[in-house]
Amino acid sequence: MNDKARELLRLHTDPSLLVLVNVWDVASAKVVADLPGCAAIATASYAIAAAHGYPDGEQIPPDLMLDTVGRIAAAVDLPVTADLEAGYGDVDTTIRRAVDAGVVGANLEDAMRPLPEAVAAVEAAVKAGGPGFVLNARTDQFLSGPGDVDDAIARGRAFLDAGAACVFVPGARHRDTIARLVEGIGERKVSLMGMPGMPSNAELESLGVARLSFGPSPHRAALTALADTGTALLAGGPFPDGIRPLT
Repeated sequence: MNDKARELLRLHTDPSLLVLVNVWDVASAKVVADLPGCAAIATASYAIAAAHGYPDGEQIPPDLMLDTVGRIAAAVDLPVTADLEAGYGDVDTTIRRAVDAGVVGANLEDAMRPLPEAVAAVEAAVKAGGPGFVLNARTDQFLSGPGDVDDAIARGRAFLDAGAACVFVPGARHRDTIARLVEGIGERKVSLMGMPGMPSNAELESLGVARLSFGPSPHRAALTALADTGTALLAGGPFPDGIRPLT
């Protein structure tokens, strides 16, 4: 268990909410790593795929995804956790290669597969990651599933029993639902994706949530800024104020 893995695990168990602003390349990783309060780096698979011209959903070649997360891990001094979708058809190899590239944690989707299959994938990832690897096992119950809280809890408990450090439940955003998830899965064991209408960070922390990340939203925000700037410049507008060299 290296120092970065140990620190990433500590950040998940610390009483303070771990907030992660997702990145997609070396430039974005360096910018985020230098921000006040940034303690770790999380990649976004959707954003990495989009940056290379691929749709979401394991359409990007695994070699390209792993090369990108490896470049990110090499470019920053902070712990890096990578979104590795559902493992690209070979969870063991994908996780081992990510670890070799310097990654100390990962997201792994269940894609709402039958629970025994999803648990087997978590077990494979934990074994491949080795001691201290921080697996954020994701259930898509609130994205592609019916939003069944009890099923999400059952999956989460099974993933923790299989060795996951945390359970990622993207799409859960209402206070009562989040409180039930934390009660059922455990304090400092639930990871969420930031969305409009969610409780504040302070409230999430008080509820016992471990981690909050933002998936593709930072990438979309950056592209929105580019589109708005480009539109103004193409229309003959002035060069925007406030632009500064960040990398």
